[in-house]
Amino acid sequence: MKLAIFGATGRIGGHLLNWAVDAGHDVHVLARSPQALRPRDGLTVTGGDVLDPAAVAAVISGADAVLSAVGPRIRDNFRKTELLAPAAANIIDGMHKTGAHRLIAVSAAAAFIPEDPDKSWIVKQIQQRIFGRTFADVRQMERVVKDSDLDWTLVRPTRLVSDPGKGEYRVRADFPPPGGGKIARADVAHFIDTALTSASYIRESPALAY
Repeated sequence: MKLAIFGATGRIGGHLLNWAVDAGHDVHVLARSPQALRPRDGLTVTGGDVLDPAAVAAVISGADAVLSAVGPRIRDNFRKTELLAPAAANIIDGMHKTGAHRLIAVSAAAAFIPEDPDKSWIVKQIQQRIFGRTFADVRQMERVVKDSDLDWTLVRPTRLVSDPGKGEYRVRADFPPPGGGKIARADVAHFIDTALTSASYIRESPALAY
């Protein structure tokens, strides 16, 4: 399978890249710092930014599926411009131009706390006040993806940790499983692998937690 991966130099993206290459897929990634990725058989690295539509389309060209690990980060709350929504728009536009139809993108469960029936009023107020800008970008990114005609999956992990992956976790539609508060980045990548290879969770927003 030919895969285009965005965010491959990040911590979830690194796990995704390792899985894809080790599984024998033909992988093309876009990276602002190509030197951060060591040369490997089956891997093509193009230097560029996900906010550059031409660079994004070039990486997607010929791909059977697109995986985006360009997820939210705490420091993004202090950005004056959006990142995730424009990046998603570029990816979708590139997929339309090149014919790719399967998209799996990392989102964030915390951005949807206001609608989560299991979260308390105080948690809903505090999270949005602290991370309002970042969460607004996440929510807009999801709207952009959901408005497309692609076979998309929006993966909503809970609090990300760098523990080794377990390969076992709980999945719930839209909101985290009750009592679930964290998930290893390696297991987010594991879920993306599963969703891609099993052609499952299409046009769904699964939330992940232990």
